[in-house]
Amino acid sequence: MRYLMIVKATPTSEAGAFPPDAEKMFADMAAFNNEMIAAGVMLDGAGLKPSSAGKRIRFNGRGKTMVTDGPFAETKELIAGFWVIQCKDMDEALGWARRVPFDDGEIELRSYHEPEEFEGLVSDEVMAQEQGWRDEQQRNAPKTAG
Repeated sequence: MRYLMIVKATPTSEAGAFPPDAEKMFADMAAFNNEMIAAGVMLDGAGLKPSSAGKRIRFNGRGKTMVTDGPFAETKELIAGFWVIQCKDMDEALGWARRVPFDDGEIELRSYHEPEEFEGLVSDEVMAQEQGWRDEQQRNAPKTAG
């Protein structure tokens, strides 16, 4: 199963600043990422720029959108980064989330709806198309040097 480990924003990340120990933080994060890659768990991950560099798109009917420029209020509701990981179950994902090299902060762990969960709800053709997309994404994914 795939899981999203969401790094919750902080006032520092929303200010677009890095902590005073940024060099150590980046080294610790690189080591953690390399460990997850070596274990075959990490599919993707990135830090995000602050919400001041973003936009929100609100939908009010098909094709009717309203765009709001950042920054957005309520830092505790924003995200500053993420990892996409693949684990056998929530316990394994939680094990990785607990090892994130943070001194403080918060991670939210959420499982994906996997395509197999929609069997019987959508046609076999739609299921095959979804599997085709996943296969194509896997073929196009960057390969790590080994």
